[in-house]
Amino acid sequence: MNASKAPRPSTISEGEIDKFSTLAARWWEPDGPMAPLHRLGPARMGYIRDAACRHFGRDTDQLRPLKGLTALDVGCGAGIVTESLARMGAAATGLDASDDAIAAARLHAGESGLDIDYRAGSAEALTEEGRTFDLITALEVVEHVADVDLFLGALARLLKPGGLLVFSAPNRTPQSYLAVIVAAERILHWVPKGTHDWNAFLTPEELTERLSRAGLTVTDVKGLSYSVVNRSFSVTRDTSINYIGSAVRKD
Repeated sequence: MNASKAPRPSTISEGEIDKFSTLAARWWEPDGPMAPLHRLGPARMGYIRDAACRHFGRDTDQLRPLKGLTALDVGCGAGIVTESLARMGAAATGLDASDDAIAAARLHAGESGLDIDYRAGSAEALTEEGRTFDLITALEVVEHVADVDLFLGALARLLKPGGLLVFSAPNRTPQSYLAVIVAAERILHWVPKGTHDWNAFLTPEELTERLSRAGLTVTDVKGLSYSVVNRSFSVTRDTSINYIGSAVRKD
């Protein structure tokens, strides 16, 4: 009798995919269920632009400062960040485990006249193609994967030597529990209840250590703070709720 093969390790959490697949059709609504991502957009993209320009020696005042670079947006959803990378000149690829989100991303990119390579699948599966990228973004995704170390190892293999990884995530603190779980999900209903698992959040120190084990060195960590007055996020020193950072490959 032939022994059955053990299932291959995977970063994909089917429960997490189901959550976001149901939101795919409304991903691009500024005041819809993905409103927090739209509010995060300017701050996150400003950080990505500045970090990439600093790392690759580009001018932040250029209209397309990422021209000539390849960029991969992991956990891209329906493409909010991926489209911004493309508009900044990068040859952009978007990767997400949700077929529904990728379908919505392709539709929106087509309507916007953008040439983006969207893929449905996992980061570890993409490594098998042998592709590497100058810039990788993994924003608000590490807390949703089934195997963090496998995921980060895949990102390290997908990043070119001399490349740059930009990551962001919610911190695991009492402040983030109140802001993300209690306020955003239960009171303000910015995102559907159950979107986040606070116990899956990583502190900046924990993520830095795991990135190091994967062969990536963190070079910068900043906070992402929300202003109730301006109804917008900005990059700050306060990492107690959300943080964003950069890492490079150890060579």
